[in-house]
Amino acid sequence: MTPGEPILNMPPSPTLFDPLLHVGRTDAESPRDTIAALATPSGNSALALIRVSGPACRRIAGQIFEREPQQLVERRPVYATYRSANGHLLDDLVWVFLPGPRTATAEDTLELTPHGNPLIAQLILEDLFYRGCRAAEPGEFTRRSFLAGKIDLTQAEAVMDLIHARSERALAVAQRQLRGGLGKVVERLIGELLLILARIEVYVDFPDEDLPPEDRQQVMASLREVLRGTKRLLATERFGGLLRDGVKTVLLGAPNAGKSSLLNAFVGRSRALVGPEPGTTRDFLEERLQVGPHMLRLIDTAGLNPLPGALERQGMAKTLECLIEADLVLWVLDATQLSTDLDPVYSEHLVSGKVIVVLNKSDLGDVTKFDRLGVPYPVLAVSALTGAGMAELGSEIVRLVEGNAPDVSGAEEVAVNTRHAEALRRTTLMIERVISGFSAQSVSPIELISSDLRCALDALGEIAGRVDHERMLDALFANFCIGK
Repeated sequence: MTPGEPILNMPPSPTLFDPLLHVGRTDAESPRDTIAALATPSGNSALALIRVSGPACRRIAGQIFEREPQQLVERRPVYATYRSANGHLLDDLVWVFLPGPRTATAEDTLELTPHGNPLIAQLILEDLFYRGCRAAEPGEFTRRSFLAGKIDLTQAEAVMDLIHARSERALAVAQRQLRGGLGKVVERLIGELLLILARIEVYVDFPDEDLPPEDRQQVMASLREVLRGTKRLLATERFGGLLRDGVKTVLLGAPNAGKSSLLNAFVGRSRALVGPEPGTTRDFLEERLQVGPHMLRLIDTAGLNPLPGALERQGMAKTLECLIEADLVLWVLDATQLSTDLDPVYSEHLVSGKVIVVLNKSDLGDVTKFDRLGVPYPVLAVSALTGAGMAELGSEIVRLVEGNAPDVSGAEEVAVNTRHAEALRRTTLMIERVISGFSAQSVSPIELISSDLRCALDALGEIAGRVDHERMLDALFANFCIGK
């Protein structure tokens, strides 16, 4: 083999890629490890991105690209040849060296952009490990950014929301939270609680000083304002679930009303079997699709037959399960034989503001007759066959979903997740206890009130990461991708 000859079709050299050589290697310049990982999905592509972060980046870049570490080109892309530690040509790529602390992790960072052959990426990573790096753990880059104070925990979680967003609205909310929208709201509440605590504790710390009389009414007003803020944030939990998981939308109706045809019309292909005989759907089918700025989980359920067979009865039981969990219900009626008869077992789960009556087969029936039935839900006439009315149905779905969006009273639109909501519930409970302690009927000792306020502050601090619980951080970042 001649010098510089590519080795992509050769087995890895045992002198370079023996995993025993990597065990226990740490960077001598700092006790903090230098980490490396592929930041793009595995698989063939035009380009890949390998990220390296830590104190050894400058030295490693100098070794690879044969430059003095202190004379590296900084913050500018450079086209160069990457050679392994034993001199083999791995690829021609673009590299950028970013000195800390002006980086995402606040550490020196090296970014390599080779061609997107998985084998090339793997060979480069193994060479980086040999030179002193170790493989990054899931979410470790984002975790280092958080620990360096570059972002708070709400922004760290927004990284994953941004990656997995499946609708325009979910993407917009994730981007706002990545810019600190939720963190700012929480910090404002923390600041208000700190002022209240300071006002209260001055009477604990300096009981003998010549201080003005305690203004309980002002403290109570401030506490109620903070309580309103925590409840407004809590109200966004359900909407946050809709954004992250999709709006669970159930197609409900009698056999042969056209539910499956409506599903096919929504997704634009023959997803469900349809036919003239009733009861073609015995189990539920689910499809995800974009409607306006929202992602819907559209579920076609078994028809509600008043005289079901054994198999249909099982399908109707699953229909009820889906209905109970639904965020939105499309009650499909056949316009050729209008009837709103519905078993109370199902009708009791039809909630105003979450139901749209869909008159399907409007091209075959007289939909004006339905005006006399007085159903307390929006009614739209559509034809799954011709597509008539489908655009209007989509607009009505968006209107109802937007109508369920919580009001954050002028703040940037945010949507808390389950972890945030649990902390907010504890905060709310503590503040309600403090307000109760200040009531005229049962004035609690000021020390207990102060203790409850500190518990409320700790709970709020967990949301943005002011309170450092190592196990909580481990659990949170374990769900991240390698390379993030």
